[in-house]
Amino acid sequence: MLDHVIRGATVVDGTGGPARVTDVGIRDGLIAVIGQVTEESRTFEDATGLVLCPGFVDPHTHYDAQLFWDPYATPSLNHGVTTVAAGNCGFTLAPLNPARPEDADYTRRMMSKVEGMSLVALEEGAPWSWHSFGEYLDALEGRIAVNAGFMVGHCALRRHVMGADAVGGQPSEEQLAEIVRLLHEAMDAGAWGFSTTQSTTHSDGDGRPVASRHASPAELIAMSKAVGEHEGTQIEAIVAGCLDQFSDAEIDLLVDMSAAAGRPLNWNVLTIDAQVPERVPRQLHASERARKAGGRVVALTMPILTPMNMSLGTFCALNLIPGWGPVLGLPVPERIEKLADPDVRAELLRRAQSKEAGVFRRLADFGRYVIGDTYSPENEGLTGRVVRDIAEERGQDPFATLVEICSNDQLRTVLWPMPRDNDPASWALRAETWRHEDVLLGGSDAGAHLDRMCGAPYTTRFLGDCLRGRGLVGLEQAVRMLTDDPAQLFGLRRRGRVEEGFHADLVLFDPERIDAGKATLVHDLPGDSPRLDSKAIGIKAVWVNGVESLRDDVPTGAVPGRVLRSGTDTRTVSTK
Repeated sequence: MLDHVIRGATVVDGTGGPARVTDVGIRDGLIAVIGQVTEESRTFEDATGLVLCPGFVDPHTHYDAQLFWDPYATPSLNHGVTTVAAGNCGFTLAPLNPARPEDADYTRRMMSKVEGMSLVALEEGAPWSWHSFGEYLDALEGRIAVNAGFMVGHCALRRHVMGADAVGGQPSEEQLAEIVRLLHEAMDAGAWGFSTTQSTTHSDGDGRPVASRHASPAELIAMSKAVGEHEGTQIEAIVAGCLDQFSDAEIDLLVDMSAAAGRPLNWNVLTIDAQVPERVPRQLHASERARKAGGRVVALTMPILTPMNMSLGTFCALNLIPGWGPVLGLPVPERIEKLADPDVRAELLRRAQSKEAGVFRRLADFGRYVIGDTYSPENEGLTGRVVRDIAEERGQDPFATLVEICSNDQLRTVLWPMPRDNDPASWALRAETWRHEDVLLGGSDAGAHLDRMCGAPYTTRFLGDCLRGRGLVGLEQAVRMLTDDPAQLFGLRRRGRVEEGFHADLVLFDPERIDAGKATLVHDLPGDSPRLDSKAIGIKAVWVNGVESLRDDVPTGAVPGRVLRSGTDTRTVSTK
C-alpha cells in the first residue's frame, strides 16, 4: 500500500524535460510510482491544475544556529526549500575546544557580528552542548524538518587549535597538522567539506579580521588536499574580490584550491550589473582557468533582486564601505554630531564612490533610497518617499537630506536602497550568464543578516517571474536550476528530481499564484529579537522524505528532515 498519492499533477521533474500530467505515489519516504496509480493508498489528493516538482535545494545558507530553535528553517521551507547547505563562509558553531569554554562565547559574538545573527537568540536558542563537529551534527539529527548538509568552517578549526592566536597568528607545523586532522575528523563525521573566507568585510565580535583571513595560501592548499581524500566533499571559499572583481592572486588561489582537492569550489555571490559589463567575464575567468587546471570554480548568483534595508544606527552594509566603519561605530550622539559636519559627509561620499569601495559603490546613490519606518514627529509622512524628491523640496543634496531625516529619529530610520541594476540590460545579461556551465542559482544567506535582508524567498519569486513576469526562462528550466543543478553540484544521492526511487522531497504549487510576499519585520526569535520574514504565495504543500511538512504556508509540526552526511548522502563530484 502506498502512503500517499498525488493525482493529476503537472509534474516538472527537475531534468529540464517537458512537463506531463500524471500521478505520483509515495511509500516509505521514496517516490514509488510515477504514472497512473492503481494501487491503494492511505491518503490521496487531487492536484489538477497544480505543479509538482522536486524540493528546492538552497546552496548557500547559514541555518547552523537557527535550526535549533526553528526546525522548519523558516521561511525557506515555506518557499519550497527541502535541502539547505550550511556552514558557509568559514563560519561554523563547531568544533569547540573543551579546554576553552570561552570559545563558545567568542563564536557567538563573531556570528552575531559577521553574519548578523541575534546574540540573544544565539545564547538562548542553541544548547551549545557539543565539542566535536560530529557531536554538533548529532545534536541536530532527528529534530529538523528540512534536510541539511554542513561544511566545516576554517575559523572554528583554527580557533580550536590556536586559541586567541588564531586571529593574527600563523600555525606552527604541529598546529597546522592538528588543524588538518580536525578537518579530516569533521569529514569522517559527515561534513560536506571545507569553507573559508579571506574577505576584508569579515570581522569578529572584537572588530578584528576573522581567523581564516590570516591563513596563508599554503595552509589553504593543505586544507584543500585533505578535502580531496574524502568521498562526497566540496570547498566553499570567499575572497575580497567576490564582491566586485577578482585579483590575479585571488583567481590563482581559487583555482589552486579546487585543483588540489579535485573537487568543485563554489563562491558567493556573482553580482550582475549591465553598468559594469566587465565584471561577469572577469569573475568567470576563474572558472575557465580552473577547468584547464583540473579544478572547477562555480559562481553562485541570485535570480532576484533581494531587498535589503539599511540604517545609520545599526551595523549594516554601509559599515563595510571603506572609511565608514569608524564613523558609524561611534556612540549615537557622537555619530549624529559627526554626520552633521559637511566635511565629514563629503569625505564619506568620496570614499563610497571610490574604486576601493568596489561593489559597495552601489550604495552611494543616496537619492535612490526610500524612507521606511520613522520614529519622530519631524519625519511624519516621509515613509515610502524617495530621498531625492525630499531633497529637491528642501533644496539640499540627497545625502544631507538622508542624514537629517535619520538624525531626527536618533538614527533609527529604516532605509531601503532602490537597486540600480533593475534595468532591461541587466536582466538580459543575467539570463545570458545563467546559461554558463559554472554559474548556479543561489546565495540566499538564509539564516543570516536576519533583520537586514530576506533572501530565502528567491525560489518562489523567481518562479513567479518566470511564469508571469519577465519570462527569462521557461518553467521546466527554472525548476531544474533550483533543484537538479544544485543537487548535481553537491553530489546529492537520489535527490533533486521527481524520479522513481528518489527521496520524496516534493513541492506542490499553483502556477497561477506562485510568488513571495513583501518582506516584513517580525519578532519571533528567542529573546523577542527581530527578523525579516516573507510569506509564500501559491505553495500548496511541501513533502520532505515523503512526509508532509508544510500545508498552505503552515508547518505541520513534522520533523522528517535528515542531516545529510558526506559519503553516505553525497557522492564525489570529481573535477578530474
